[in-house]
Formats: sequence, structure tokens, C-alpha cells
Amino acid sequence: MKKLFVVGAGSAIAATAAMTTVLFGAGVAAADDYAGQTYADASSAAGDAGKTVKIAARVGDTLSDDECIVTRSQTSPFTSANDGAHRSDEVQFYLNCAGAYASATKPGASVASPEGRQAKSAADAEAAKAEAEAQAAADASEEQAIIDTSTPNR
Repeated sequence: MKKLFVVGAGSAIAATAAMTTVLFGAGVAAADDYAGQTYADASSAAGDAGKTVKIAARVGDTLSDDECIVTRSQTSPFTSANDGAHRSDEVQFYLNCAGAYASATKPGASVASPEGRQAKSAADAEAAKAEAEAQAAADASEEQAIIDTSTPNR
């Protein structure tokens, strides 16, 4: 009797799962073609694809629109939240304009996240390059000053 109950319960669970999948469908994940790009790059790509670009939402105000990062996008067809009208050939961008990475004084992606680490690493490399160029210019200026003072006038 116990075996019959276990087999019957297992069949009922399997049938319920199958019916749920048929009724509600299985979810399908789609890649976001624009996520992770700057607004300038993403809007250019969307324009090349014949889409009209709209900014759906923005977080932060540190960066200009072109420098903001697209966190996600929604491609039509959809219904406008403003007027209920059907939209086609349109893409909505959700922007992060807070900054590339967070610091003690400015918001942005956490440096513990891959995006934040990458942005911080790029900013550190750029700062090191600028510092090296400034040091080279200072050294050249100092060397020229030494030459100018140690060379007698002719």
C-alpha cells in the first residue's frame, strides 16, 4: 500500500509540473545587446539598427549622458507607460550616471564588482601614466634649467 501511495504521489507531482510548464511556459533568457556600453556607443548602435532611443530611467548625475553606462535596455514592441500607446522601433535605456566606480567621495560601482574593479584599474593606470608624463616634463625642465645656468654666455 505504501509503494502505491509513493508512486501515485510522484506521478501527481510530475503531472503538475508538466501542466505548469504548458500553461505558463518556460522562461527564456535573452542577452542584452546594449548593457555595459556607454550611452554614446549604445545609442549609436541602436540608431544604426533603425531604433529610436529613449532614456527610460537614470541613476546618479555625476556623468554626462554620453558617459553614462547602460545597465539594461528594453526593445519594442511594448506599451508606453506615459500614454499607453503601442511603441515599435524603439529601445529604452536604463542608465547609471553615478560614475565608473565608487570612492569615499563619489558614488559608482563597487570596486568589489567586476565592473568597478575594471574601471578602478583603468583609472589607476591612466593616473600613473599622467604622473609619469608630468615627472618626465619636470625632469626635462630641470635639466634645461641646469644647462642654461651652467653654460656661459657666448
